[in-house]
Amino acid sequence: MTTPIIIFLVFCVIAIIGFSVYYFNGKQVIIRTLSKIPTKPTSSLKTNQLSKVSGKALHVEEPLKAPYSGRKCVFYQMKIQKKVSNGKSSHWKTIVAEEKFQDFFVDTNGDFVIIKPQEHPRNYICHLVKDSNQSSGTFNDPTPKFVALLERYNIEPETFFGLNRTLRYEEGIIEIGERITVAGIAKWKSLSEPLPEYPYSKIATLESDGKQKLIITDLPEVLPNKRLR
Repeated sequence: MTTPIIIFLVFCVIAIIGFSVYYFNGKQVIIRTLSKIPTKPTSSLKTNQLSKVSGKALHVEEPLKAPYSGRKCVFYQMKIQKKVSNGKSSHWKTIVAEEKFQDFFVDTNGDFVIIKPQEHPRNYICHLVKDSNQSSGTFNDPTPKFVALLERYNIEPETFFGLNRTLRYEEGIIEIGERITVAGIAKWKSLSEPLPEYPYSKIATLESDGKQKLIITDLPEVLPNKRLR
């Protein structure tokens, strides 16, 4: 086999691997899946039908606070990583990964859908835009706020020799009032007790069902271009 053919084959293998990594990563799977589900106003949701709504996230109870930014939210994902060197190479190792959420509303132009993610068993998949980032390193001192966060998770910002650790932090949230998209199996539920800020006896909800999980995201790519009417 000649050298040009070998180079071509290697290039093809690399291209296939790169495409596969891109095509099957969580973000792209969510974008493709949601693109196949029509967006509907709440009043048009049909029981047991796979449906998608877009609107403003609103809290049902006292909102969560994001660990670093302190923003009020109904869902957050955060991760702290440190850089680990091994001979001539290095990689990022996750030392803290945290995800918290609560029940929340999606307000679709004045109509409400309630979303109830749960962890055990996990009934959702979620991708949040990471819009709060921090880092530190040898020539990059951590801010006092970042140091306070690290100490909260029992992470020393400095090495034994007093040098800054090479660390990075990312945070994604569903902020109160943020426009998001959620998909799931539509149900209409009677309320045995009234919900705060919701005066009606029945409410639409999106749920998981069998293999179909809730899909929750604030990706702008999946938001409708025009407001539903």
